[in-house]
Amino acid sequence: MKGPRLPFEQRYQIWGWVLFIASALFYGAASIRTGDLLGALGSLFFLVACIVFLIPFFFPGRSG
Repeated sequence: MKGPRLPFEQRYQIWGWVLFIASALFYGAASIRTGDLLGALGSLFFLVACIVFLIPFFFPGRSG
């Protein structure tokens, strides 16, 4: 038996965040390749922010 299915809108939101994470990884890799420390740090912060926004999808019902 499969687990509960995510609603249509949530699936697309998660896919959007996954694409944001992929872009953050590519920008970070490009920044590291060119030696741009500020760009690498910016993409790292962006990556962490994307992961923070995904937390409610994987741990629903928890309140601060």
